[in-house]
Amino acid sequence: MRQIVLDTETTGLEVALGHRVIELAAVEISNRRITDQHFHYYLNPQREIDSGALAVHGITDEFLRDKPRFEDIAAEFLDFIAGAELIIHNAPFDVGFLNHELALIGRPPLEQHCAKITDTLRMAKDLHPGKRNSLDALCERYQVDNSQRSFHGALLDARLLAEVYLAMTRGQDSLMIDLPEERVVVAQEGGAGSSGERVVLRASAEELAAHEAQLAAIERASGGRCLWLHLEEAAG
Repeated sequence: MRQIVLDTETTGLEVALGHRVIELAAVEISNRRITDQHFHYYLNPQREIDSGALAVHGITDEFLRDKPRFEDIAAEFLDFIAGAELIIHNAPFDVGFLNHELALIGRPPLEQHCAKITDTLRMAKDLHPGKRNSLDALCERYQVDNSQRSFHGALLDARLLAEVYLAMTRGQDSLMIDLPEERVVVAQEGGAGSSGERVVLRASAEELAAHEAQLAAIERASGGRCLWLHLEEAAG
């Protein structure tokens, strides 16, 4: 399944007060790699930006006057995310705003265009209860360079979140290590060469060291929750 990391900037915090999306960005992850494929637009919200929101993202009314409206880019956006898993930090906020924009132009809600929506804020709270889990805090925790983030920006934040998400979920992908071609054949009952022959591939010292390093990395990234490491320690 394709994964799309998504972020928005808005004219204010409350969609119920008529606030609108002014920046929309989406970054693709494929096979746990951030690709060059992304979607990004600044949008004319046809209303003024609150001073509090301006202080956060620095996007001005003047800058947006000649930008497209959401309805102008909606089809392109929905094509880009179609069938993908959406990864969003504090998903209810962005989904609420995007569903409002879609409703204004008679389109179905976001949930009907994608396979699922994953909230990384919820994930972070589960992994790090009682700790700060803002995007900046997670960048610091997972050693993701956010030094360019003087203001919030949808495209930059989506790229940062993509890196944070990959760090948060490290260890959920395959832990398989490339194995050498040499093999040891252990015969089951019936003797060597029987149809029940079993192949045993033994790990080299380098592979064992790589395995230990991977477990240590997962332990750090998960805040001490690497199940495999603790099972090995208990067995030892």
